[in-house]
Amino acid sequence: MRRRAFLSGTAAAGGALAATAAGLAPAAAAQSGRRTADAGATPLSVRPADQRYADLRRGTNQRWVGSPERIVLATSTADVVQAVQQAVDSGKHLAVRSGGHCYEDFTTHPDIDVVVDLSRMDDISYDERRRAFSVQPGAPLGRVYDRLYKGWGVYLPAGNCPTVAAGGHIQGGGYGSMSRRDGLAVDHLYGIEIVVVQADGTAKAVTATREPDDPHRELWWAHTGGGGGNFGVVTRYWLRSPDARGSDPSAQLPTPPREVWLSEVAWPWEQLTETRFARLMGNHGDWHTRNSAPDSPYTALFSQLKPFHKSAGAVVLDSLVDAGAPGAERLLQRYVDEVGDGLGVRPQVRQYRRVPWLHATQWPGFTGPDPTIRFKGKSVYARRTYTDAQIAAAYRHLTRDDFHNPSALLMIASYGGAVNRVAPDATAVPQRDSVLKYQVVSLWNDAADDEANIAWVRECYRDMFAATGGVPVPNETNDGCFVNYADVDLGDPRWNTSGVPWHDLYYKGSYRRLQKVKATWDPTGFFRHAQSVQPA
Repeated sequence: MRRRAFLSGTAAAGGALAATAAGLAPAAAAQSGRRTADAGATPLSVRPADQRYADLRRGTNQRWVGSPERIVLATSTADVVQAVQQAVDSGKHLAVRSGGHCYEDFTTHPDIDVVVDLSRMDDISYDERRRAFSVQPGAPLGRVYDRLYKGWGVYLPAGNCPTVAAGGHIQGGGYGSMSRRDGLAVDHLYGIEIVVVQADGTAKAVTATREPDDPHRELWWAHTGGGGGNFGVVTRYWLRSPDARGSDPSAQLPTPPREVWLSEVAWPWEQLTETRFARLMGNHGDWHTRNSAPDSPYTALFSQLKPFHKSAGAVVLDSLVDAGAPGAERLLQRYVDEVGDGLGVRPQVRQYRRVPWLHATQWPGFTGPDPTIRFKGKSVYARRTYTDAQIAAAYRHLTRDDFHNPSALLMIASYGGAVNRVAPDATAVPQRDSVLKYQVVSLWNDAADDEANIAWVRECYRDMFAATGGVPVPNETNDGCFVNYADVDLGDPRWNTSGVPWHDLYYKGSYRRLQKVKATWDPTGFFRHAQSVQPA
């Protein structure tokens, strides 16, 4: 049922709980790995002979299956410190996994000896001392939304897929359906607890916050978009909005909508000529170019336009709008009308309903695919509407007769709004004037289909950005790539002929600053993967 739902138009993007001072004790107890290793019990490790190994050696993307010597199921910061210290002392290559949604093999590469699995570290609570919500990295976003909302009536404007864990999502700059209204997840990140490796090889837990006088502030900044696996192992996030005041927990993060309107419409491919497809894409891009300023009334609206390969039968538009926004239904209807204006094709209305916000976080129109599939995706930040050449290339690949996969598509998300209210250097996410964020992506089941699907994604993307060397080099139209949609092709001269390195596509001018943080906090380069930040 879930697979079928995805193919029909889904894809990936108060006082009830006791307040605690979570997060303070673990950092203090785990300052030195060499002390803790002797004092505490060894954390649970799963090895190849254990029947759980088959599940734990892989994440969501079934293209990648690891073969580590052991998988450490950490339950505390002390466990993480001990696991990291043991890996350092034994010369083992260690990787960290929270939810396992990595696009590449960064946690499953054959060179990895030890995987620290953080999925059991999933506490969500309120830290009275810091006036911030404490969220551990293994907590899936669906649970984060549920606990924050039921406990305190607040939420974090993070991703749409409820099974993605907070760990890598937040530090990569997470966005979702309410980011146009309330910004990125990292715009509400107050602090982190993180296990780092010092120059002398000692593993240590430290905290870093956004406070101006915090000597570790640059380490906090690096986790507002610097991506996972670069500087250490984050064991806790503290969340509080920059403008929050007072001590009431319900005032420390935004309040979500009470209800939302959900809409899904589709234009059948059999009625879409190339001219009509170009008109549809042009309408969509032009609308976002005009309606994505921070003060636009349309910050209450988010959508995903999903031009599937023609074998799927339709181009789908899934939309959500805050039902409490002035004229919400009118805003939504006007948006759908403007996207379809001039096509001469009436869209099929598949869904139109009003639902409570928390229920909407599970809506399959925006949630990710099931964890039994294989996928490849390549990302784009767009500052304005698509060029004619980009639309023509997309049409050519979406209508190819030599390729048939109804789960191959462009997944185009609304962006901008409150995201663009933040200065480019305030966080490690420098793309702060984009209006769309999208990916060329394909999802499939059988390993025998790897070559065809990967080739389709690569060729479609390359041709859409042929004018800039096969990648979205920052210019008046494009603004690079999203680090959470990791893509090793960006560093491959076969697919990136622009001369712009992969790290400048992700980080732009912020990369030099990230390198300095790396040199300070991971001077030995212990934490590494195919696209990890290199020390200055």
